[in-house]
Amino acid sequence: MTTIGPVPLIELAGAPRERGRTYGRQAADRLRRGAKLYAESLLKSGVDWTELARRTDALLPTIERFEPAYVEEMRGIAEGAGEPLAAVVLMNARTELVAAARQESAAREPDGCTAAAVLPQASADGVLLHGQNWDWRAECAETGVVLRIRRDDGPDILTFTEAGGLARSGLNSAGIGLTANAIECDRDYRRGAGVPVPLIRRKVLESAFLAGAIHAITSTPKLGSNHMCVSHAGGHAFGFECAPDETFWLAPQDGLYVHANHWISDAARARVNDTGIAETPDSLYRDIRVRESLGPKRGRLTLDDLRAAFFDDWGTPWSVCRPPRPNNRGAIVATAAMILMRPGEGHMEIAPLPALNRSFTTYRLEPDREATRRAAE
Repeated sequence: MTTIGPVPLIELAGAPRERGRTYGRQAADRLRRGAKLYAESLLKSGVDWTELARRTDALLPTIERFEPAYVEEMRGIAEGAGEPLAAVVLMNARTELVAAARQESAAREPDGCTAAAVLPQASADGVLLHGQNWDWRAECAETGVVLRIRRDDGPDILTFTEAGGLARSGLNSAGIGLTANAIECDRDYRRGAGVPVPLIRRKVLESAFLAGAIHAITSTPKLGSNHMCVSHAGGHAFGFECAPDETFWLAPQDGLYVHANHWISDAARARVNDTGIAETPDSLYRDIRVRESLGPKRGRLTLDDLRAAFFDDWGTPWSVCRPPRPNNRGAIVATAAMILMRPGEGHMEIAPLPALNRSFTTYRLEPDREATRRAAE
């Protein structure tokens, strides 16, 4: 097995600009490598740095209307890292910017993920479990960071994200957990203003109540499609299949929720054209493989069972746990990270590039037991 170093932990506190500068200083090298990777992808679609700066500038008013503090934090990250603001906006809107450019050039490079949540009645110790495999560019196994954000105005946050990003997957001290998967439809990138999905994820993780997390997803216009699974330690989980202008919600079945990279809501499948299956055909069985792995152990499930389900290699390299392989554009893709969580306990484990590396690092956040109890009422 290959040994890959642990994802670095960055501690953040203070005002948005201040914590941004701290973040930028500590993540400068990883941010630089990640931004270079996506800038090169954009260049293949005819978008150079000058055009990228124009496009990121055009996004800023929408982001500022959604949450001014996010623009301040991104400015701080750029200052701390010594990089242009465009590089940081790119890391927070890479799907929107890269996918829109590729749509213009009729070329696509989809990412994938397989996520699952186990409700307390299905787990061995009555604790909610939540996790995912993040499938993307293999290089991104070494551009991720974990942020532990101490906040004065809401729950503390523990999130795994690409360096420079404000959030991806994670949990907060109020017991809320979050994972996200790419999905596609024929409405993507055809409308005007929309908020980049990573910033919606950050808003979810800032929520003190499950209702607030759901509101952040369902009320915010988006540029492209995405699926998000939100869980709460009190015993709830919901999936949200989001088109740019419409959201379809899903509930667990018999205490289990599993989602890959295709639309599964009956209502959604009747209303949108799933344009992603041709590029990620393995999605159709990845969620089945995980569900079939977990189902027989319902009521006895542990984080190790979730881990084993995500390590499934049936159909490799088109498997739940993907080893590095070239995609149809020549990029090397893989399961870049496996993330496992017990949100109510502030417990997160991450293994970068798990098909080659089974070494997990544990990250912790002190849970606010009272906030978790109130949020579940």
